[in-house]
Amino acid sequence: MNLGEKLAQEYLVGQGLEFLTANFRLRIGEIDLIMRDGDCLVFVEVKYRSSDRYGTSVEQVTAGKIRRIKQVAQAYLQRYCESEPYVRFDVVGISPDVTGYRFHWVKGAFE
Repeated sequence: MNLGEKLAQEYLVGQGLEFLTANFRLRIGEIDLIMRDGDCLVFVEVKYRSSDRYGTSVEQVTAGKIRRIKQVAQAYLQRYCESEPYVRFDVVGISPDVTGYRFHWVKGAFE
């Protein structure tokens, strides 16, 4: 787990989510974090950027990346979930600022 993913995990746990796993990988792609928010399974894409010069970290999630994340999430659900839970796709953008880090959490980012 890289620094951005660790920071996002700590931030989301602090917001009340439960950590399940990190870096779920398949040949086609990876999901950075998988969390639970009540009865909702949350697939999280983490984007860390040192500056917003070339767009915010959240804007860096491309249509191709979204498609791959959804494919990997479907495989995760087929392997590990007996019933189909409510699912959400979030993006957490992280960038440094003078007091530490700034977080931009977008719930339901792919809807």
